[in-house]
Amino acid sequence: MGCWLGIERKTAHLISCGTAICGGSAIAAVGPVVQAEKSQFSVALGTVFVLNSVALLLFPALGHALQMTQNQFGLWCAIAIHDTSSVVGAASHYGDQALQVATTVKLARALWIVPVALGTAFLFKTPGAKVKLPYFILGFIGAMLLTTYVPALKGAGQVAAQIAKVGLTLTLFLIGAGLSMEVIRKVGIRPFGLGVLLWVVISATSLWVILHTVA
Repeated sequence: MGCWLGIERKTAHLISCGTAICGGSAIAAVGPVVQAEKSQFSVALGTVFVLNSVALLLFPALGHALQMTQNQFGLWCAIAIHDTSSVVGAASHYGDQALQVATTVKLARALWIVPVALGTAFLFKTPGAKVKLPYFILGFIGAMLLTTYVPALKGAGQVAAQIAKVGLTLTLFLIGAGLSMEVIRKVGIRPFGLGVLLWVVISATSLWVILHTVA
């Protein structure tokens, strides 16, 4: 698809991976595998960054307009929004249950970074490519298991959750503060068009399936 739009192959691949899996995390993992240049990283990250900022405002409004349940909205966020911070931010505005669903599904989705990076190394025939594991997922699972099955740590888990909410608020502020016309201009119309096209297809398809199959 990137070739049809006249986009350089590596840039198109980075944007595709970012929109399909986990935004910046996927781009950071796949970029070294394809030996991407700094400019290609910047374009892909800028595209995902702009779409994340739009999703933070657009998704909660659409969810309420469509009268989506907490489960439906949480699942939709996890599938259709790119970066984990933006998924959590949008879901937290919708409700606690939506947040729990979105976080769990999003982290499971992020596990695809590993097989996609391995497939990328094969596709681009990159010699000696190294694939980085998404260790933050293991940390999340470990914290979840400890606070669930070790009663003495439940209090600490609640404190950590409050700290995480403060950190999320700061992260979302920085996302908004970093969005500027300069960032949008650096992306370019064609790469941004590819990102929007992929995003719309994923969002619309997943929304239709969720509304018709999930209560």
